Amino acid sequence: MRRDLSTRPFRLALAALVTAGCVSVAEAEGGPKPEPPAQQEFQPAKIDKNGVLILVRSTLIALDQANKTGNYTVLRDIAAPGFAVVNDPARLAEIFANLRRDKTDLSGILALEPQLVAVPDINANGMLHISGFFPSAPTQINFELLFAPVNGQWRMFGLGVNVGASAPTPPAAPPPAKKPEKKAEPAKN
Repeated sequence: MRRDLSTRPFRLALAALVTAGCVSVAEAEGGPKPEPPAQQEFQPAKIDKNGVLILVRSTLIALDQANKTGNYTVLRDIAAPGFAVVNDPARLAEIFANLRRDKTDLSGILALEPQLVAVPDINANGMLHISGFFPSAPTQINFELLFAPVNGQWRMFGLGVNVGASAPTPPAAPPPAKKPEKKAEPAKN
C-alpha cells in the first residue's frame, strides 16, 4: 500500500521527472525531443532489507553533511551521472536551502528504523524507487529516493526530503455554534 507523500511539500533534486519522462541533455540544449515513455510498469526490486537501509541512510547522511558544511560537491559526485549533469553544487544548495536555514539535523536517522510506505520497486526506466519516513518526535523525516544502476551499483538519481509532524494533526475545531436569542416573553400574572 502506498502512502501519498505528494501532498507534502518535498524539495526534490530530481535529474528527471519519473511521471513525465526524462529530459535529456540534447533536449535541454534544443536538440530533438525523445518520444514520451510508455506507461510505466513497476516491479519489486531485487534488493534485501540491508541494501535498502544502506542506500537510504547513506544518501540522507550525505545530504545532512552537505547541509551542515554548505558543500554539496560530494553529494553531487556520489550520484548517478544524469543527476550530476543537471545538479551542480550551487543548484543543490539552493534546492536544500530550507533544510539548511532551519538547521534540520538528519543524523538521528542512524538510530531509527525507516518505515517504507511501499515495497521498493523498479520502474520501466530501470530506476529503483524507495519512499518512506523515519518516525521521530516531535517531527518525522519523510523521504523519496530514486536510484539508477551505474556499473553494477545503485547511485542516487533523485532525492526528496521533508520534515513534518510525527503524528497526524487533528482538523481545526469548528467555531462554537451561536445560541439562538431568546425572545422576551410577556410577564405572567
